[in-house]
Amino acid sequence: MTSATWITIVRILLIPVFVTFAIYYAESTAAGARTEWYRYVAIGAFAAAAVSDVIDGWVARHFRQESKLGRILDPIADKLLMVAAVLTLALSSWPAPLPLWFVVVLISREVILLFGTFVVDHVAGRVEIQPHWTGKVATVLQVTTVAASMLNLRPVVVWVAAVACVFTVISGILYMTEGTRQGMAQIQHERGK
Repeated sequence: MTSATWITIVRILLIPVFVTFAIYYAESTAAGARTEWYRYVAIGAFAAAAVSDVIDGWVARHFRQESKLGRILDPIADKLLMVAAVLTLALSSWPAPLPLWFVVVLISREVILLFGTFVVDHVAGRVEIQPHWTGKVATVLQVTTVAASMLNLRPVVVWVAAVACVFTVISGILYMTEGTRQGMAQIQHERGK
């Protein structure tokens, strides 16, 4: 196993650490006695996981450690971290909770894209969707929304979440359109043989 893959595994292992301390902090807030060090540990775990995403990609490319396992685990780790963060911060007693509509948009997009990928893969064959700049902007804004919530910046959370939702929806539509286009092209190619 490559160093880059180990970094990805560490990112996955940081997810329960983040969730545990975020929930402890939310419970301490609900009880009326905020225990700030819980929040600091949660922020640290989330930040380390987010930074490790950049590091493992750099290590994989720079040291030519790209692997099949890494290509599978990396997006799974990213999705798990984001879904765990938005659910925890929206459904717990976090002082600056994430809006439920933000959670619904983000998770709906991921479920729809996962389902679409499964269908196209089994009906038309494998398609290669290249990352689009709107998807990258959506990811940055999603992470910014989570960070604003963790830093208890209540007024900022709603505005950043709204912009993140716009880019999340746009990128989702673009990815679905491209996947459908490639799938239809493969089906037509197979019929033309």
